[in-house]
Amino acid sequence: MKAQKIIIDTDPGIDDAMAIHQAFADSRLEVVGLTTIFGNVYVEQATRNALWLAEQAAYECSVAGGALTPLVQAMNTPACFVHGEEGFGSLTDIQPSQKPDPRSAHIYLSETIRENSGEIILCPVGPLTNIAKLLDYDPEIVNHVKKLVIMGGAVYVPGNVTSFAEANFWNDPHAADKVLGADWHIDLIGLDVTATIQFPSDVFSQIAKASPRIGGFIYDICEFYIAFYEKIVGKRVCLMHDPAALLAICDRDIFTFQNEPLSVIVEGEEVGNSIVSENMLRRAVSVAVGVDVDAAKKRFMAILAQADTAFDKRVNS
Repeated sequence: MKAQKIIIDTDPGIDDAMAIHQAFADSRLEVVGLTTIFGNVYVEQATRNALWLAEQAAYECSVAGGALTPLVQAMNTPACFVHGEEGFGSLTDIQPSQKPDPRSAHIYLSETIRENSGEIILCPVGPLTNIAKLLDYDPEIVNHVKKLVIMGGAVYVPGNVTSFAEANFWNDPHAADKVLGADWHIDLIGLDVTATIQFPSDVFSQIAKASPRIGGFIYDICEFYIAFYEKIVGKRVCLMHDPAALLAICDRDIFTFQNEPLSVIVEGEEVGNSIVSENMLRRAVSVAVGVDVDAAKKRFMAILAQADTAFDKRVNS
């Protein structure tokens, strides 16, 4: 079976790192590239971290840096208390040897998606600024993307940075509204499901045992993330936001969806809130509203258990 081509738009970030290594280890996926955005860290850090993750996994893919700031609103300060000062918990020695693609993310996306028309699933797991800029730069790109699988939003549940807003949409609500209003197929994997996917710490110790190189790194950085969530939910668990979006690409059957046109509130008290749109001319978005958590855990663990084996194959091929 031919691997599904994907590009991940990312702000790594601890759960981004998990999702990226998950994609690298999943034989059903071919990661064509990573594009980077501000959010969990500043974009310069995100680009460096993405390059470092690809080198760590010996995975050959392009990395293109993206937007420095949101489309309209002022930049929010990255949440260092969630992901650490450099994005990977307490890890600070992050020095990739490779350089990023010289193109800006939106130009890289336009050219690469057109070169692979109808074949690439675009998976943004950070603020949607690069994707909004792609729409402005190349409006016809909607006819060349296979679909979008987005981690973001909180349609029927409360937010995680305010009572209304999920972090990615809050960081650039104008971009989120533009992307959700475009005429392309979107699967939205938001807090409606990701807040329910809470993996206990032993999941990561088992992954580290199966794949000491990649799994050990994930275990180490997750300690910081788990400590944050212990203060929030009172349990030593890890909420699997970005990995859920990657699971939804090849394991869509473990999710249930509801189709609704969506809008994002761009100002005021509810800024960043994703709501069912009153504009019925907007194309419906497939909103994930349910997930089989046990199936998600088993699938995630099975994929990451193979991470070191996949690394060895790439190094020795």
